[in-house]
Amino acid sequence: MRYIKLGTTGLDVSPIAIGAMTYGETSRGHPVWSLSEEDSRPIIQHAVEAGVNFFDTANMYSQGSSEEILGRALRDFAVRDDVVIATKLRHPMRSGPNGKGLSRKAIMTEIDHSLRRLGVDYVDLYQVHRNDNTTPLEETLEALHDLVKAGKVRYLGASSMHAWEFAKALHLQHEHGWARFVWMQDLYNILAREEEREMLPLCGDEGVGTVVWSPLARGRLARRWDEARATERSAEDGFADMLYTPATERSDRAIVDAVGAIADQRGVSRAQIALAWLRTNPVVVAPLVGASKTSDIDDAISSLDVELTGEDIAQLECPYTPRHDFQGISDDAELQRIMAALPNFTTADAKSLPQEKVQP
Repeated sequence: MRYIKLGTTGLDVSPIAIGAMTYGETSRGHPVWSLSEEDSRPIIQHAVEAGVNFFDTANMYSQGSSEEILGRALRDFAVRDDVVIATKLRHPMRSGPNGKGLSRKAIMTEIDHSLRRLGVDYVDLYQVHRNDNTTPLEETLEALHDLVKAGKVRYLGASSMHAWEFAKALHLQHEHGWARFVWMQDLYNILAREEEREMLPLCGDEGVGTVVWSPLARGRLARRWDEARATERSAEDGFADMLYTPATERSDRAIVDAVGAIADQRGVSRAQIALAWLRTNPVVVAPLVGASKTSDIDDAISSLDVELTGEDIAQLECPYTPRHDFQGISDDAELQRIMAALPNFTTADAKSLPQEKVQP
């Protein structure tokens, strides 16, 4: 494994990161397609043995179960000082007051819960899981800074927001001398390139590394177009239907076909081509791979040896058309409507809403 630096920090991370939303007890809540601890452990072990040292989870994944499973597996299979553990907060963890958000109270409470579930004294990366528009940004940023100074967190990150919001946060951190966001976790793949307009140039200019979620477009880039809903996860993934709509189906299909054509020419998998394309953007540090089997990890690592030509890149990018951008969704009402559309999302806030279809 060839380790790289995260943005302009001195932190060594593998250029493949494991997204642990895939691991969690389904009885605890969303997602319904997550793997049990028994099925998860061999995959996490395989990743560690393959040299992957970068693992990302969140307190909301399976309502804490993902953190517990990941923490126990890494204690058994990895050296703590070698691995980089990332987790997040913002979304509802319980009903009632102060059960969600990015207030000082919530931040100080949730970091302790996450550390307990992970079984560690600190997390390497702690990030806001979207913005909280009900809390002053200064309150959030100062509380996060205090976690760094207390030694509970090594680095800070953010996720999925408008570029102007991220720029404002970076400015406030600089102005007050607070610990800075050093990474951005956002949606980016060949079928979702809206971040190229503002966020990725901003991150490049500010020296912020990006770690992208859904690098394979919820599996659409890993298989033929007519097999997009072939897996159990994709069949129950309502959020994917919001991200990839009929409005862009024609161009999306052309891109998926181009991925397949180049993969066939190279004698590699479609996933390897899609992941190799991400590496053509120097701002991207690593894709978050939601591996549900060990071969997914092998595929991702093999993609590091795939070099695309200028002609390949043009063939992949040419059919793209602009589309709705989900990055800036942080309004509580809109987020709750999305959660209400997800199977088995069990927080009281989401369940209290009507099961209406979310419009992009």
